[in-house]
Amino acid sequence: MAQKAMPGTSLEGIRPTYTYKVVLLGSMSVGKSSLAYRYVKNDFKELLPTVGCSFFTQTLNLEVATVKFEIWDTAGQEKYHSVCHLYYRGAHAALLIYDITNKETLNKAKLWLRDLEKEFLPNEIVIALVGNKMDLAAEREVATEEGEEFARTKGLLFMETSAKSSHQVNDIFMAIAQDLLQREQEKASTPSLHRRSTVDLGESGARTGCCQL
Repeated sequence: MAQKAMPGTSLEGIRPTYTYKVVLLGSMSVGKSSLAYRYVKNDFKELLPTVGCSFFTQTLNLEVATVKFEIWDTAGQEKYHSVCHLYYRGAHAALLIYDITNKETLNKAKLWLRDLEKEFLPNEIVIALVGNKMDLAAEREVATEEGEEFARTKGLLFMETSAKSSHQVNDIFMAIAQDLLQREQEKASTPSLHRRSTVDLGESGARTGCCQL
């Protein structure tokens, strides 16, 4: 189950601050660590395989709110798969990353999605399907349309990226931030509707115990 986002007050005292846990899931060598490193450090490194989990943080100062991402980069090796659910518990968003030059990594991303569907309720977290290594597009095994279509049928965000060239790396995290903030706005508007309904119930003499809270 996703944890409740941690709202706070930014230094300006005007915009709210939200802290979100984001997990990166996918097979080994799809570029999860390089993608996180590019986003946080704006640099590219051919990183060694992650053992267990690595942790990054990044802050976005947006017009409507400050967003703090806690990015969990999970190991892609098969031997760690059974324990990775411990890392994505309480997540607010997940990136399912595959390598566009390796069709099998898309199949593995689909398996990760199944795991998330068991752990979370529908629409409980924001999920993005990410085709990485766009710098190797000449070697691609997965057509853009195939990734787009799968993401569309499952209601996922979709983008193709390159950690090496920085192509759309910031864009996918921005899309996640915007989706999360939109959900915050929707949640904020729900209590006001609930309050109106309880007032109506009270005035009609149908007030119940739950409505008196």
